[in-house]
Order: sequence, then C-alpha cells, then structure tokens
Amino acid sequence: MANSPETLLKSWLLSRAEERSAWLEAQLRQLEAGGPERDLHIFLGQAPRVLGKAMLDLSPAEMEQAETARPGWTPSGWSVDGAARVLGLLVYRGTRSFAETFKDLRRTSDAAEMIALYRGLPLYPDPDSLHFEVGEGLRSNLRPVFEAIAHRNPFPRDHFDDHRWNHMVLKALFVGSSLTPITGLEARANPELARILIDYARERRAAGRPVTDDLWIPVRAVRDDPAVREELDRALTDGILTTKEVA
Repeated sequence: MANSPETLLKSWLLSRAEERSAWLEAQLRQLEAGGPERDLHIFLGQAPRVLGKAMLDLSPAEMEQAETARPGWTPSGWSVDGAARVLGLLVYRGTRSFAETFKDLRRTSDAAEMIALYRGLPLYPDPDSLHFEVGEGLRSNLRPVFEAIAHRNPFPRDHFDDHRWNHMVLKALFVGSSLTPITGLEARANPELARILIDYARERRAAGRPVTDDLWIPVRAVRDDPAVREELDRALTDGILTTKEVA
C-alpha cells in the first residue's frame, strides 16, 4: 500500500533533521493533539530557524513515492522548511475548518510562507473550499507565488474550469513564466485557449517580439479542432507562425 503524502513528508523530514528530529516529532505530536491555532502559527514561524532552509533534494525513488501517493505531485524544488510548513498544516487538528485556517495563514504569511502553502495545494482536504484563496495567489504580483500554483502542481489541472485554466496560462506568458512546468498543459488544452494563444502570438510577432516555443504545446494538442485549424491556417497565411511550430 502506498504511503500517504503526510507520511512521506514526515519520513523525508525526519531523515534529514538529524539532531533536530526530536523537536520535529514533539511539535507534530502537539499539532496532532489539536491544541490552539497559535501552536500552528508558532511552528510555521520556527520551522526555518530550527530545521533550516536547505533544499529537500529528494532522490528519484522518493519522487516516485510522491507520484504514487498523489498522482501529479512533484515536490522538486521544495525546501526543508517549506515541506515542514505543509506537513504542519496537514497534521494540525484544529476546531475550525481547514479552509478558514488556510485563509488566515495566507493573509498573514510572508512570500516564503505563501509559496510553501500554495505548493501544498494538491495535498489538502476539501479542495473546492480553497478556490478564492487560490485566486488570490494567481493574482499575486510576485512571480514565485504565482508559480507555486502554476508550476509542478496538479491542483489547477484537477480543479480549475477552462476559464480559470486559460487565464492562468495566459498570465504565465504575461509575467514571463515558462509554460512547460505547468502540470496538465497538454491534457487541459482546449480550443478557446488555442485561439487565445494564437491571437497572443499574432500580436507579439506583429510588434516584432519573440514568441516562446512552449506556447504551441497546448495549441498542437487541439490542432485538429475545425475552428483551431482555421485559425492556424490563417496564421500560416499571414506568416505569424511556421508549419514546424504546429507540426
């Protein structure tokens, strides 16, 4: 039987905590006991100072464990303190709903805390209750916060409707963020997104500006749709794209 994400995070952190493992285990037991929410805030604040901010640096086998525990969960690039923050939030048994606790944490967090909170999205309970807070993250002017949701995170793939999905992809282009790390970029391709991206490419090239190659990944995925094919043929005729880009 596959381990849960909570079990994996605890195992990974304890294996790296060394002499600080006793502190971590004691803190987790206290959070699991369901004490005041202040305990959770204190743990989240202390985690970087006690455990450090080194990269979690998971092995290929550990990454496979993550995928087995939660398909699409890719904790590459996670830090030790970030993983501890997600774990603390997962194990905490408070009196309020998870969404209410998450909302307060998000509103009082600094950038590093916010990045950790959003990276944990695919692991949290009751995901439909988090849509407003996720929207706030997508509107962030801080690219790393936006990318904590958009990159290597299956939450958008699994829970966004096409409108929100398309808006996220387009914003990634506007903020200079790569599309390739978006989980489900091909699987969630849709004709409306393809039209938006073709129009975006048309405007960029008309202004003599470059178009990133990964823009064409979701376009190619739906190129056989009649409406998309018509748009592509028009763009080819106008010299906006080449046959190689959508082959």
